[in-house]
Amino acid sequence: MTENEKYEIPSIDIRIDKEGVWYYEGNEMFRKDILSTFFEELERDSTGRYVIRHNEQIFAITVEDVPFAVKSIEPSQDEQGREGHFNILLTDDSVETLDPATLRMGDDNVLYCAVKDKRFEARFTRNSYYQFAEHIQYDSDKNMYYIKLNDTIYEISPKG
Repeated sequence: MTENEKYEIPSIDIRIDKEGVWYYEGNEMFRKDILSTFFEELERDSTGRYVIRHNEQIFAITVEDVPFAVKSIEPSQDEQGREGHFNILLTDDSVETLDPATLRMGDDNVLYCAVKDKRFEARFTRNSYYQFAEHIQYDSDKNMYYIKLNDTIYEISPKG
């Protein structure tokens, strides 16, 4: 996409708030079939804007923070009874395995991770953050927060 083309993409009054809730013209969207379609059609253009590509048309939308939110998180154990991985429930009602290497801390200590084959980021809701917080450890010598899975330590990257 060239510099001139980015201005030709029409905007549509669709907004995703920081909790992952979708709105159309200021009203919350609640029809799961429509939301499912929009989640499937969500992309980022070459300028980084979020767009919906629908029926060969493309529309820019407003995203307050990131387009997905982690609604809940659940540990899963490996064969030895250790925490092997975490399953996360996203705002599109899909369940993914958390990639702990993508965890990062944002402003105001908001936790994020990569989702959808690392194409998007998801923001942990307050609920999911507190569910996950009991698994976070702190190393005072290294001044770092981390989680430990299968004897592997994953640092939670600081802001940035």
